[in-house]
Amino acid sequence: MTEPGNPSADVQSNADARPKPNEKLVKVFDSEQESEALVVKGLLDSAGIDSDLTSASMVQDAFPGLGGMLILVREEDEEAARRLIAEGRRSSTESETDDDPTAEIAIIEEPPPRA
Repeated sequence: MTEPGNPSADVQSNADARPKPNEKLVKVFDSEQESEALVVKGLLDSAGIDSDLTSASMVQDAFPGLGGMLILVREEDEEAARRLIAEGRRSSTESETDDDPTAEIAIIEEPPPRA
C-alpha cells in the first residue's frame, strides 16, 4: 500500500494519467504555438480527459520548438475532447465580440481646446 506523501506514488499516479504507448491515440489538436497547445491540454486535463502533448515532425534536439505541437488522446475520448476544444474556441470568440464599453477607446481627431 502506498503512502499519501510518498513521492514515488505521486510519480506512479502521474504516469497512469497519460495514455499508454500501446493504446490507440488520435490527434485532436495541433498548433504552431506551444503556449496555445498547453492551454488546450490544461482544458482537457481539467475535464478529466487524459492527453499527451508532443512535438510535431521536427527533430527537437536540433530544432527545439519548431514544427508545432500535437495533442493526442485515447480513441474513446476523441469525441469529448473535440467537443470541449470547440466549446472553448466558441466561448473565446464570443468574449472577443461582446459589446464591452471598456474594450474600445474613442479616438479623438483633434485635441480639445485648452481653456
